[in-house]
Amino acid sequence: MARVVLAMSGGVDSSVAAHLLLEAGHDVIGIFMRHGEESSQVCQVDASAGDQRPDSSPALPVLGGRADHKQGCCTASDAADAKRVAAKFGIPFYALDLQSDFRRIVDYFVDDYLNGRTPNPCVKCNHWIKFGRLFDYADGVEADFVATGHYARMIDGQLHRGRDSNKDQSYALFGIRRPLLARMLLPVGDYRKSEIREIAQSLQLGVAGKRDSQEICFVTQGHHSDFVKAKRPELVGSTAGEFVTTTGEVVGHHQGYEAFTVGQRKGLGIALGTPHFVIRIEPETNRVVLGDKQSLARGELTAVDANWLIDPRQLNGDDGAGDDLAVQIRYNGSPEPARIELDPDAPERFVARFIEPVEAVAPGQAAVVYRGTRVIGGGWIQ
Repeated sequence: MARVVLAMSGGVDSSVAAHLLLEAGHDVIGIFMRHGEESSQVCQVDASAGDQRPDSSPALPVLGGRADHKQGCCTASDAADAKRVAAKFGIPFYALDLQSDFRRIVDYFVDDYLNGRTPNPCVKCNHWIKFGRLFDYADGVEADFVATGHYARMIDGQLHRGRDSNKDQSYALFGIRRPLLARMLLPVGDYRKSEIREIAQSLQLGVAGKRDSQEICFVTQGHHSDFVKAKRPELVGSTAGEFVTTTGEVVGHHQGYEAFTVGQRKGLGIALGTPHFVIRIEPETNRVVLGDKQSLARGELTAVDANWLIDPRQLNGDDGAGDDLAVQIRYNGSPEPARIELDPDAPERFVARFIEPVEAVAPGQAAVVYRGTRVIGGGWIQ
């Protein structure tokens, strides 16, 4: 029997993951991660609620507080749901306070938009905080494994897509450090979402019908650009500028380029007679460049800060062909066949050359490399 630290969010996936781990004979410790900047007040900790560990661990029992916060990452109702599931299964349940760590994610999010990029805070959070701190905690309690409710699979120590292609979350996990793969468990990855809900119903879990979280957890209301302006009030008005076409023609004005992302068509606020898309953002001039659909096509991309889950020298195989590789450039996208060229002096940088052009390559998003269903690694689009 192995000791497993399980991230419990209060949702159906991590709740059923607890059941599956217990069914497999593991000793499970449930962890609720308090990291929502906007929701800190509704996720209070009370050391009188439940048994405290006798050591100096930062783990504390969780109590729900106010329940008036909009859907996010750390609401009182989420904490209460996770706590009820843990109690039902008879497993210890603790809160890990990550609010100070999470400020790094918020700063990254704001800074990337102000640099004309499209950030992916959920992926960064998985890499920087969730798995990093979960493994730190696991080491502190001498746990063998860390588990989550992600829809991905571990097969012979390799990270693969989840069985449910509509819910696959392997894209978000490419940044896990290679040595940690052997200690990862992803219990729900072999199931379809409908099957997970059926299991939850059969166990009479109150979260069986709970809606999946769809929002950036800290942008709890309004548009993301409103959040950016609230965090950098001194910059309000300084990012306004012109809409221009790919030929340089000025066709309108915008109130801040942080409101836009490459590939965007709706919400531009101007009518040009034919569909136009954001082709690129130029923070140095405050310009948002618009063009037709054909202008979105790109034959290649450059990515940096790569994390490889294999020896990168194995990327292109013994014959150097690498014809079985594909690259996914957005969370809900499809992998597109590509050749990968590493920088010989810096394997953390690579160029992906697509067999067929792809649309809306957005700087700031992740480019994740697959070989079949296996995650090979990935980096961040420049």
